[in-house]
Formats: sequence, C-alpha cells, structure tokens
Amino acid sequence: MADDRLSFKQMCAEFDVTPRTLRYYEYIELLQPDREGRSRFYGARECARMKLILRGRKFGFQLEDIRQWLMIYEHEGNEAQMRAWVELADGQLKELDEQRAQLEEARAELQGLRDSVATELNSKSASD
Repeated sequence: MADDRLSFKQMCAEFDVTPRTLRYYEYIELLQPDREGRSRFYGARECARMKLILRGRKFGFQLEDIRQWLMIYEHEGNEAQMRAWVELADGQLKELDEQRAQLEEARAELQGLRDSVATELNSKSASD
C-alpha cells in the first residue's frame, strides 16, 4: 500500500506545485492525505483530486468552486457531480468569453494608439 502513495515532496514534484500550495490545498480541505506521524502520503484518490484541482485552476475556476464541486461527488455521487460540472463550466465559459471580449477591445485600442504614435513619428522624420 505504501508503495502506491506519494510523499509530500513527491507530490510537489509530480504536480509541479510548491509546498505552500500543497499545504494550502490541505488547509482548505481540497486534499486529505494519509498522515503517519508528521509525514503525509497521497494515494490515488488524492492524486486524482489534484489533477482535477489543477485543471480547474487552469480553466479559471475559484478554489471554493472546485472544493464545492469535489464535495458533491462525496455526498451525492458521480451523476450529481457531472451535472454540477456542466453548470460550473457554462458559467466559466461565459466569464472567459467576457474576458476575451475585454482583451480584444484593449488590444484594438492599444494597436490604434501605437499606430497613431508611429504615424506621427514617421511624419516628423519625413519633415526633418
């Protein structure tokens, strides 16, 4: 059994997270490693949860949303979790679309300002 588990240090390396991040995920109850004395060990369940946490963060989900979603599985099962996931994903997709629109607007404005300054510089160079 112990051979299937990762130590704290191995878990950090496997998922490329800092010890502080891993401890924080435990503190907010996203992860619940086995404890043996002062040592922590992470089994398949915790590794699977960590993959979901990191994927959720990549997609921009808040940690509390991820925590609630993971709790649904434990209390209500897989189908309830999948339904909640669809709802969360719909909300996050909307948020990402809004962010994209804001970025495109900011980029267009920056490009316009850059081009007008470049044109002004070129006209000054030509008149000198």
